[in-house]
Amino acid sequence: MQCLNSAPCSLLALSVVAALASLWICRAEVGGFTACSQFFYNKLPPTGLGSDGTAQICQRYWNRYHFASLYDRRRRTPLYSAYIFSPEGGARPKMNWMYEPQLAYSKAGPDMMPFPRGPIDQNVVESQAVILDYTNSSYTRGHLNPSLHHSDVGDKNATFTLTNIVPQKEGSNDGPWADFEGQTSNLLTKHCEKEAYIVTGVIPYETDRWIKHDRVAIPEYLWSAYCCPSYKVENVPITNLTLLGLSTLAAIGRNDPNSTEEIVPIDKKKGKRWRGYDVRQMSLKTLEMYLKQRYGSAISIFDNGCSP
Repeated sequence: MQCLNSAPCSLLALSVVAALASLWICRAEVGGFTACSQFFYNKLPPTGLGSDGTAQICQRYWNRYHFASLYDRRRRTPLYSAYIFSPEGGARPKMNWMYEPQLAYSKAGPDMMPFPRGPIDQNVVESQAVILDYTNSSYTRGHLNPSLHHSDVGDKNATFTLTNIVPQKEGSNDGPWADFEGQTSNLLTKHCEKEAYIVTGVIPYETDRWIKHDRVAIPEYLWSAYCCPSYKVENVPITNLTLLGLSTLAAIGRNDPNSTEEIVPIDKKKGKRWRGYDVRQMSLKTLEMYLKQRYGSAISIFDNGCSP
């Protein structure tokens, strides 16, 4: 194309640059929650969590956003994942584990990618957890956003990124924590009329503990909270889950049987395999109190406490 007038050409060039810049901003999945704010109640993420060493990730798979995670680069684990619950459908998928390319290269493609079968790029290894970190570690790969809480195949598959995974003891992952995830699913399926927003995260040890020589930090506890602004109250059974109210519910689960019992007591009657991995249900405010004690700042999980 030949320009007969330099001014229009300059304007054309500027418009092309602006268009390309806006396209890139839309493609960047690490660095902000703007593109995936729909996964937070009132489109506002939790406050009080995160620092300069964290990365906000819009988890993108199959050219679509599925949930959001706040990733701790130093600990190589998510601090939390936030998603919208949908009634369970289908079996747990058999997926290859994936990673987030933009944690390693800021100009990488926007979708999460499966780990290669061969050697892994060193920038990927340094920027996030990899499969070998969990091999022979005595810890399972624990989902913060579980595939159980989704019906869509893409939503289920997207949960298999290591940026949604923390080191979790088998006694927790396959025991009381799994039971709590199932109970939450049943309760929301029966009684939540519209969207149910869930945020699940970790409480680190006061002094970090690691797997694989300071590679990935181990959480002392897992926590979870849901927000259901519109719910049905007819025929609600009186259980521990519903005594606390239906609009919000929170819980903290033990990931270390040797931790003290101030936050979550131990049920001594449980079988040996599950003993010490108890889950304590509590109000949203109680959870936020415990998070403040460990993180050292006031924390709000849902905007206005999930009040409509």
